[in-house]
Amino acid sequence: MDKERLIVIGNGMAGVATVEQVLTKRQDMEITIFGNEPHVNYNRVLLSSVLAGEMLEEEIILNSREWYEKNGITLHSGVSVSKIDVKEKTLIASNSVKFYFDKLLIATGSVPFIPPVKGIWVEQASPPLNPLPQGEGRLKDSSKNNSIPTLPLPLKGRELIEGVFTFRTLDDTTAMLQWAKKSRKAIVVGGGLLGIEAAVGLVSQGVDVTIVHLMDRLMEMQLDLQGAEILRKELSRMGIHTLLSHCAEEVIVHDNRLEGIRFNNGRAYEADMIVIAAGIRPNTVLAKDAGIKTNKGIIVNDYMETDIKNIFSVGECVEHRGKLYGIVAPLMEQARAAADAIAGNYSVQYEGSVTATRLKVAGIPLVSMGNFKGGTGCEEIVYSDPAVSVYKKLVVSGGRLVGSILLGDIDGYNRYSELLQNKEDISLQRKTLLTGETRAIKSVASMPDSTTICGCKGITKGTIVKAIEEYGLTSLKEVSEKTTACTSCKGCAPQIEQILQDTLGGEYVRQDIQKVFCDCIPMTWEDIRKNVITASLKSVSEVLRVLGNGVGCSSCKPGINYMLQEIFPDNYKKEEDALVENDRFNANIQKDGTFSVVPRMYGGVTTPDQLRRIADVADKYEVPMVKITGGQRIDLLGIKGELLPSVWADLGYPSGHAYTKAVRTVKTCVGETLCRYGVQDSIALGIRMEKLYQGIPCPGKIKMAVSGCPRNCSETTIKDIGVVGIQTGWEIYVGGNGGVKVRIADLLTVVDTIEEVIDITGIFLQHYRENARWMERTSQFVERVGIDHIKEVVIADSLGIADRLRKRINEVVSAYKDPWAAAMAGSRS
Repeated sequence: MDKERLIVIGNGMAGVATVEQVLTKRQDMEITIFGNEPHVNYNRVLLSSVLAGEMLEEEIILNSREWYEKNGITLHSGVSVSKIDVKEKTLIASNSVKFYFDKLLIATGSVPFIPPVKGIWVEQASPPLNPLPQGEGRLKDSSKNNSIPTLPLPLKGRELIEGVFTFRTLDDTTAMLQWAKKSRKAIVVGGGLLGIEAAVGLVSQGVDVTIVHLMDRLMEMQLDLQGAEILRKELSRMGIHTLLSHCAEEVIVHDNRLEGIRFNNGRAYEADMIVIAAGIRPNTVLAKDAGIKTNKGIIVNDYMETDIKNIFSVGECVEHRGKLYGIVAPLMEQARAAADAIAGNYSVQYEGSVTATRLKVAGIPLVSMGNFKGGTGCEEIVYSDPAVSVYKKLVVSGGRLVGSILLGDIDGYNRYSELLQNKEDISLQRKTLLTGETRAIKSVASMPDSTTICGCKGITKGTIVKAIEEYGLTSLKEVSEKTTACTSCKGCAPQIEQILQDTLGGEYVRQDIQKVFCDCIPMTWEDIRKNVITASLKSVSEVLRVLGNGVGCSSCKPGINYMLQEIFPDNYKKEEDALVENDRFNANIQKDGTFSVVPRMYGGVTTPDQLRRIADVADKYEVPMVKITGGQRIDLLGIKGELLPSVWADLGYPSGHAYTKAVRTVKTCVGETLCRYGVQDSIALGIRMEKLYQGIPCPGKIKMAVSGCPRNCSETTIKDIGVVGIQTGWEIYVGGNGGVKVRIADLLTVVDTIEEVIDITGIFLQHYRENARWMERTSQFVERVGIDHIKEVVIADSLGIADRLRKRINEVVSAYKDPWAAAMAGSRS
């Protein structure tokens, strides 16, 4: 008997999740999948991590090509379906080939909504009447265009003008990354989750980003006004600007170049990159053309079957009981019901989902559940602390919890979710719903198997327990690989750890996968360091051969190289392929492949002769840009790689180390030397610290600053090491960070003299060098080990190691060699 033929239109998360479920129920189906993208199935939720540079494309793959082959699935990637014939049970692919099916699953997902903006499409792109003048940020415009259509324009067969992007697919993300390399200002149209993720990703790529949103608040589908305002302020701290109640009207193109965008309030803003993230619409065209019943989406029953027998649909293209769902968890629930029906079992029904969004927005945890907006007959219980970006709101109606918002602190999420799902009477719990008593959540062991543990993927406790028992899983990583739980926001990791503990009992030993340095060497940073010292391993290749897979990768090799530098400062084998590109060139690579050269100027102090030398180099090598850096240095930008040795030779300056994981410059104010408020000589101390610690390799970059008084003009308290002059001496701060997530430094101690400053900062620096993990900035290190522990080690010397640390940092200082001078000496020899 011939196998029953199942064809799936759509190779995304919902369609493939359904196929995965079908495979657990039947092995006798001939399965064919069409995907109009040229990729295998990937996790669309993690595209923002790829855009931000936190993950590589290959890291978000859910099902490899080997998986399709292993399960006998025919994948047509990069091939769409152009027509379905429901009577003949056939479809025509974009390559004009006809295919027959017995059962069909439509999982076409959604398409980006493109607002009716004049000039956004290639065929519309003619220069406007009033182009944005060069360098102007906003422009009053009295001209109005009354011919703008009022309906969304279809994407099919149309092309957006150069510089305008949607953010929906992996190809979109790749294109945005490439364009961001040559962009200065970006505007993101849309302030929902997708728009915010796009903005955060582009800021991480060094682009100046503004979000413009039609509504009066960000993420209006998940947040009320109070919560949205806290989110807006947090985005502002990250450097992301926000314009609310703005409706895009026309893109501005001049000389075939995107220059900006104009809004219907008459204002225009400069931009060389525009991202449209204004929402999505169900992709129903194929189904509708085939005569399948549609409304806002493809209409399905509780078995995810359309009005045509044996034709099913799941995902964002679906309308079930009048509702559309655009988050992952409901789509996974739909997949389970559809798979049962496709397999011939019509006993499992999908009855809809309580909308519960759990995610991270710009690094801030957010939960939005049920009717969080409230309304007639509803009461609100609210806790708000905007200073620390925490907002909690519970909506109660008829003695039951009907909705909630948790922003910044999601403790209580499981409890509130349970109350919402079970419609439990909370009348006697009103006083303690938002207090610490809500933290006494039921243990995972007492939860029923039907409890959803991974909200992102809709994975239940029962599924995880079954996988642990069936496959002998013993770690969080193995559970993730087998069930796909904890592969998105990773907020469910603690609960999965509890399930492992409850299921395996004494056989389970918790493995903190965050401490495992790399899969190439599946050991903690600390254990690798012990082994390197014990076995006296003195090259990256030797470390990999003895402790790892013998090959390594671009992520772990630089870290191991640092470790060897720290342990054997002048006695290890340097291998070029273990260095990141910046360290190989001793310069900071730019977006266009050229380099930035920053000569060191101790304390920002220079001389006319030094300035003339910089000017001569800039003229001789036609340097495109000369800029004062935030660290009071002069930056020569746009230098070709082959010219670097000549540039260093002509400059005659030491390296400013603006390109590497090392101690960089010391920012200073003028202090008591010139400032009427200065109480200490910040310039002298800054120069001394910079000369002493210059270029010392570290797990992460080190930025320092010295202020001559508590007015803190050199931003001392957001530096890795900061020193503030006071009337009686100096305050020493550590663990500050002025990056995307600002952290105020902790006060380490107060001392009387400059000599004490040098001594204590040196001891702290060496303690950090020896004990921080690779890529761990001092801000993260201080948070991990605690400022009290650091005070005990560095100030109280409770471990009795201060003398050793002091001696060690002096040895490192003595072993320092200027890399530019070393490179020149090497080229001469």
